[in-house]
Amino acid sequence: MFGPLGHQKYHTWGAGSLGVVTSGTRSVLVAMSGGVDSSVSAALLHGQGYRVIGSHLKLVHLDGVDHGCCGPRAESDARAVAEQLGFDFEVVDMSSRFERTVLSDFYAEHRAGRTPNPCVRCNEHIKFGAFLERADALGLDHVATGHYARTWRDPDGRWHLGRGLDRAKDQSYVLHMLGQRQLARALFPVGGQTKGETRANAERLGLAVAGKPDSQEVCFVPGADHGAFLAARAPDLVRSGQVVDTEGRVLAQHDGTFRFTVGQRRGLGVSLGERAYVVEVDPRQNRVVVGPGELLARRGLVAERVSWVAGGPPSEGPFEARVRIRYQGEDVAAVVEPTGDQVRVEFRAPQRAIAPGQSVVIYRDDEVLGGGRIREALR
Repeated sequence: MFGPLGHQKYHTWGAGSLGVVTSGTRSVLVAMSGGVDSSVSAALLHGQGYRVIGSHLKLVHLDGVDHGCCGPRAESDARAVAEQLGFDFEVVDMSSRFERTVLSDFYAEHRAGRTPNPCVRCNEHIKFGAFLERADALGLDHVATGHYARTWRDPDGRWHLGRGLDRAKDQSYVLHMLGQRQLARALFPVGGQTKGETRANAERLGLAVAGKPDSQEVCFVPGADHGAFLAARAPDLVRSGQVVDTEGRVLAQHDGTFRFTVGQRRGLGVSLGERAYVVEVDPRQNRVVVGPGELLARRGLVAERVSWVAGGPPSEGPFEARVRIRYQGEDVAAVVEPTGDQVRVEFRAPQRAIAPGQSVVIYRDDEVLGGGRIREALR
């Protein structure tokens, strides 16, 4: 069985390793968003003696608007870091691939009444899909990102994925789909340090991005207005429908189920005399069902499109684990039962607001075992 992360030997680069050459001529393509995490990742690898090429990915075209990791400022910040530290830099337009994979999935999930997780899809199709292909085309050994996650290789040669050292910044949830092929090539230089240490590295190196705030928004949605973005890019989603209570009584009108997600409380435009939450999004009948919070409790879920870091589940039958059903959520105890490319998860205690389309990620101690896309919640 898998041991806890603290007992494994994993890849990490600490502040004290700057300038120490230990890796010869190994080469790496670093995804540089223009933020502090990816900038310090590139700097640490460069200081370790890797041949570094910084790569800024243009995933969407915002007509000159600055937004998160997209836009002219992000590109210029990434370029400035590469120039200051003295490694090669490129800008690669992956917007067509992004549109065909991440955005098309984003629209399709909303059409199905689900709540998509575009960051997971981007990591799957772009940063550890198209980006790996780019590294192959350039003849480079590795790819690296600024994710807070850690990897290690056991004595049998199998790769493992674990949480970042900084639990407040841990991003292993959005990397759960990575398998042996990707992990053998992936480097996460800031995964073994805290965010404070990352900023301290940037300050010591004199990087202008040292104090740059973290982006909290989806990269392709300017202003964080998902509704406006979807209405403009997928106008078929804009359809007048009803907001109803659990008895079917009409409470209000809406202009598209895509504006709602299970567990949502704000912006419903209804009054039940108590706090009301979205308990169901029904795209077939084009309606949104609202009710009191206790109706959100579910005993389990079924997930599909499941992938396992090791290539398969740790047990053919049900096994105990801890699972996370949302990125900023807490781990909860559960029994996980693999069934082909699906899993059935039974919680030890009921959980609220399980949104189909989101990811369920399965952990043992600090190690990621795998995960999948939530298909349905079990009453």
